[in-house]
Amino acid sequence: MRLERLLQSQGFGSRKTCRLRIEAGDVRVNGALCRDPLAEFDTAGLTFEIDGETWTYAEHVYLALNKPAGFECTHQPQHHRSVYTLLPPPLIRRGVQSVGRLDADTTGLLLFSDDGRFIHAMASPKRRVAKHYRATLKHAFDDALPKRLLTGVLLTGEPAPLAALAARQIDAHTLALSIDQGKYHQVKRMVAAAGNRVEALHRAGFGALSLEDGSLPAIAPGDCCHLDEKHLALLGYCR
Repeated sequence: MRLERLLQSQGFGSRKTCRLRIEAGDVRVNGALCRDPLAEFDTAGLTFEIDGETWTYAEHVYLALNKPAGFECTHQPQHHRSVYTLLPPPLIRRGVQSVGRLDADTTGLLLFSDDGRFIHAMASPKRRVAKHYRATLKHAFDDALPKRLLTGVLLTGEPAPLAALAARQIDAHTLALSIDQGKYHQVKRMVAAAGNRVEALHRAGFGALSLEDGSLPAIAPGDCCHLDEKHLALLGYCR
């Protein structure tokens, strides 16, 4: 692939912008300075350096973000900052999108990619990928709460009750809950229908990936990491 096209595909601007940066000596490929925009490179395992940062060529990118509270999962936020401001600008320019959304006040694991097939596979209701949450409750834990959630609660506008995959008490005001649907405000609405109220919500895991069990690197709130083939396999996705 020609170097100017390669940089463009990785989110570093238009082809003209990339060409000018290459000619200005801003780009190293596999450790060597290259000023020829038309130089051809094999993309397999290729690394390049620009603005002092080293990148590895990727046809598609897959990311895990530890979302803090106070960010909206949209490019056009209404009341808070966009979650996309937490991502490196080249990844935004190449068009990464979140797999579903988390409410502005909800924290935890959020996936991103520019691979439309991956996004559809992870978000499709037919796939029923499990999402694992930790909910802080307003009222002290009621022993009957998990049973209600596992049996199913009827939410306004839904034709049938929705049941949790798993529900258990962590402490007097904390519930661990797993669901495989993705309805609007589902966890909060389910807990309310079961007789309590969610005061804070954290997504700890998505499928077999978790922020807490070592299946992902340690990610501080607001930071992200790239997912490799091992992580994609845990999600049941094959490129």
